[in-house]
Amino acid sequence: MVSGGPGRLRSGTVALAIGLLLAGCSGDGDTSATDTTKPSPAKSGTEEKTDGEAKGAAPSPSATNGLDFSPDDSRKPRTRAEALRLARAVTAEPSRYGAGYVKRSPYESDPGSLAVLDEDCVWQREPLPPSVLTSFTRYSELPAQGDKGPIRIAATVLVHREEADANWDMARTLEEALRCPEQQLSDGERITGLLSAGLAFGAGQFASEDSISESGEYHSDELGGPHYYTWGQSRLGQVTVSSVGKGSKGWTSKEIDKAVIEGTAAMLVDVQNELEASA
Repeated sequence: MVSGGPGRLRSGTVALAIGLLLAGCSGDGDTSATDTTKPSPAKSGTEEKTDGEAKGAAPSPSATNGLDFSPDDSRKPRTRAEALRLARAVTAEPSRYGAGYVKRSPYESDPGSLAVLDEDCVWQREPLPPSVLTSFTRYSELPAQGDKGPIRIAATVLVHREEADANWDMARTLEEALRCPEQQLSDGERITGLLSAGLAFGAGQFASEDSISESGEYHSDELGGPHYYTWGQSRLGQVTVSSVGKGSKGWTSKEIDKAVIEGTAAMLVDVQNELEASA
């Protein structure tokens, strides 16, 4: 789990660990997928603080749970400006998914809002709650080629005000697939048959403190369907990273999973390097 110095994850090892988690939710490899983004949502009653009110936080020795990750308190984001800097540094770019991936348009989201699943199982954009310092998404795709449609992927990083807020967000997110096995992503896009799994470190995954994986079928007015859909979220300290993959005609679930795994693994390595003390 370590390379180059204390607390550094090997990206290949992280990818394998995430792959084990995704394998538990993936299909048999014969389906396809399309695009729609499901950024990781979060809400909490944590009291709002302005960027100038840097809130102190007790040390969080995450290494005690078995994961070789001990964030340096001095490097934790305290303000929205610091959180956005971190999010921009770690959110996966097209090259993280493999050869041929390019930027979509728009390429980056508004960091002042995030996606929330409402009571009718419809995704809505809402202003950031007090518990979230920033929510930042980048949109990428592997363009259509020959008789194959595009693979569309989006990576989202949420920086929470406190680790407890991120932990709560993971628990709430896991419940959403149970509450809403069918979800409206946007006009003309929906997912059905969602299955989800949540695993703590050591319980089937070894890359983060907590992980969630979802898979289902994607339906698009543009690209048809059903196609393969996969989404995963992982947490390190106060930061959650997530990737959603949607393929289309001609792509297998394994091909889409591979891209999502590579992107998520890269983000986890970058988050760890951002939050731990310099070697």
